Amino acid sequence: STVHRWAIKLLPALGKAFGPYKKKVGRSWRMDETYIKVKGEWRYLYRAVDKAGDTVDFLFRAKRDKAAARRYFEKAIAGNGVPETVTIDKSGANLAGLNAINADREVPIKIRQSKYLNNVVE
Repeated sequence: STVHRWAIKLLPALGKAFGPYKKKVGRSWRMDETYIKVKGEWRYLYRAVDKAGDTVDFLFRAKRDKAAARRYFEKAIAGNGVPETVTIDKSGANLAGLNAINADREVPIKIRQSKYLNNVVE
């Protein structure tokens, strides 16, 4: 319990201190989500990797919808910059979330959809 309190207090400070030294990710992302059980409840894990296989970002959400996808992309873009291309699966929620992000931008993010992300070749 004491370690948990220290972790809650120190981890945000460590993230802020070491954030500028984080390795830069590529401009072509592959994003998908999966569901996993956390403390007995099913949650969606949104995640993306760049061309080199480096993790861009991740986010746990209770629902798989447009708001969750948009929140994930806002978080990933804030921490890693704007990608040129995002390849997603055929999920309508991810497409709607990216379209909502693109509606606010002058230069839209290119969206590619593939039924199977492991078969995408650029």
